[in-house]
Amino acid sequence: MFTGIVEELGEVVSLDALPGAAARIRVRGPAVAGDAKPGESIAVNGVCLTVVDPEGDTFAADVMRETLDRSSLGALRPGDPVNLERAATLTTRLGGHLVQGHVDGVGSIVDRRPAPHWEAVRFSLPEGLGRYVVEKGSITVDGVSLTVVEVDDDTFSVGLIPTTLALTTLGRKGIGDPVNLEVDVIAKYVEKLVGVRTP
Repeated sequence: MFTGIVEELGEVVSLDALPGAAARIRVRGPAVAGDAKPGESIAVNGVCLTVVDPEGDTFAADVMRETLDRSSLGALRPGDPVNLERAATLTTRLGGHLVQGHVDGVGSIVDRRPAPHWEAVRFSLPEGLGRYVVEKGSITVDGVSLTVVEVDDDTFSVGLIPTTLALTTLGRKGIGDPVNLEVDVIAKYVEKLVGVRTP
């Protein structure tokens, strides 16, 4: 479990193919890798990965095919920046919202509008996810907990403050760039509990 508060902007060191359409990613991030141990969880651009080989200021994790299919991790290249967050503990401040690190789909940036003290950014929503996104609700974009400003059937917008722009990948991405999206898990549980049927 995570909170969507990025701890560090890391860097991809390598992404190597493994048998069975899997991959092993190695990421440099001194803050999160410094005390990482095998078996611990670290979110990389919002994807919960299990540390298999910590080494110095880097760590490696294996990425299975399902994760490559559902996220943008497979498109990463050495040198690419990535948002990093260690798993929450029982004493962690919940500064964002409850984030599982289970990506629901990949969207893309469709518009950016800078303002003096913030920037409005609009993202596309993959089919079927719009019903879980509400105005003033929470959504995770590349591992960053954000508040939805506006939403329609296939897009939503957020406002990014200078700190978010400076300390996460969202300040570096352009129109058309992919982003990992995780909707609020509470919305999915509510849908199941009330028996909503979706095609």
